[in-house]
Amino acid sequence: MGFVILVLLMSVACGSTACAAEGTSTLTDRSVTWPTWSQWQRVLTFRDYNSRVVILGTAVLGCAGGLVGSFTLLRGRALLGDAISHASLPGIALAFLIASAVGLDGKSLPTLLFGATISGLIGVAVILLIRNLTRLHEDAALGIVLSVFFGAGIALLGIVQQTQTGHAAGLEAFIYGKTASMGLADAKWIIAASGVAVTLCVLLFKEFKLLCFDESFAASRGLPVLLLDIALMSLVVAVSIVGLQAVGLVLMIALLVIPAAAARFWTQRMAPMTLIAATLGAISGIIGAAMSALFSKLPSGAMIVLVCTAFFAFSMFLGPQKGILGRTLRRLRLNRKIERQHLLRAIYETLERDASGVPDRFREFLSMQTLLPVRSWTPRQLERTIDRAQDDDLVRFRDRDQHVRLTRAGVNEAARLTRQHRLWELYLINYADIAPGRVDRDADAIEHVLEPEVVAELEDLLQHSPSRVQVPESPHRLDHGGGDDASSGAKAGVDRNVSDSQETSP
Repeated sequence: MGFVILVLLMSVACGSTACAAEGTSTLTDRSVTWPTWSQWQRVLTFRDYNSRVVILGTAVLGCAGGLVGSFTLLRGRALLGDAISHASLPGIALAFLIASAVGLDGKSLPTLLFGATISGLIGVAVILLIRNLTRLHEDAALGIVLSVFFGAGIALLGIVQQTQTGHAAGLEAFIYGKTASMGLADAKWIIAASGVAVTLCVLLFKEFKLLCFDESFAASRGLPVLLLDIALMSLVVAVSIVGLQAVGLVLMIALLVIPAAAARFWTQRMAPMTLIAATLGAISGIIGAAMSALFSKLPSGAMIVLVCTAFFAFSMFLGPQKGILGRTLRRLRLNRKIERQHLLRAIYETLERDASGVPDRFREFLSMQTLLPVRSWTPRQLERTIDRAQDDDLVRFRDRDQHVRLTRAGVNEAARLTRQHRLWELYLINYADIAPGRVDRDADAIEHVLEPEVVAELEDLLQHSPSRVQVPESPHRLDHGGGDDASSGAKAGVDRNVSDSQETSP
């Protein structure tokens, strides 16, 4: 979505360029104009003092937001930053009213941020009280604090507008953000607070990681879970408060959630995730601030959020761990693996039903018509599965009469798969009280992901020999292709055939 909106903005800018070239722009024209080459050079080479300050401040803020947001996202509190930023609005209005009443500068940034911090901490305390003293879920507590505090803030801003000592002009910048007005003092505030947040995250990385993944385990290790929780929330408060003037309280949640969410598509390890999230947040701040400097009529906070969203969309589609493309490819590979295993086991069990001690029985040819009813394959599906199994040298296909047989490697693999399937069936019957008539379907759902360690545990539980070739008899009736019960002589036939294969296989 962010990428699409960015493209639309560029299209508008191109249209404005044409408009300017035709000399139709007026004093009231508020369209976005395409920057000149000299403007590009000034911004990209950081020649402008204000651009340097803004880009530095937003980059540091994005880095801290991505780092702290990684912990809150994994802790299941992605909306905590949103609730805190909204909870800070009453503090800003009250700080303005109190400072103006005592004769101080009501619009002093430290004064406003102090009020926002106090209000934000009160919001955190209310969230903890609701969570610990009631049976409401934390998301309900976040929603209550967010809406109530934001409503109170809007009401207080209305009061500010009616006072004789001042007016609310400029305070609305904390709602929507005003990055372009960031001065060196503001940047120093952001760098100082972000530096403290990053340092604490690095020092307490191990403790925060345990807190995020398993709070009970962290408590059992003697860690002060409540103090760590308060420390993490305080970091969220610090980053949210200093980011108010940059992107505004409405959009501050974007810097805390989107870079961390995008990083989840790239890795499943905590340390790389925090590093990626911090990097994406910093780059988003740089690019968003630079685009706002180039297109002066585009709001900088919104541009930073849109760049974050573009990174998120890119990660969501192309992330190697959880991206849509990677998951789709893995699903296709797994489906092909399952189809191949079904084919091998279908051939094996079909030949097993009437095996009578013939050594090469499991390498006899079977017609496709015999195999089609086993898994309700369509002819085309079965042909594709056979082709892929033939590429893996597991089966041989005879085109002239549409017959297929197992290779030596195919016999070994089919015996292993059948044995694995039946071990799991026996486990379900003996330990999970699954009826023998239904166990085949249940085993089908999991047999393809059994690891060797799980198979070894099944062998121990069921007291079966770990030999690969000793396939236990089917514990239920085999109805593949309208056949009858499993043959009592199947096991002996399998042993002889696979032993023969092992003697001749490389």
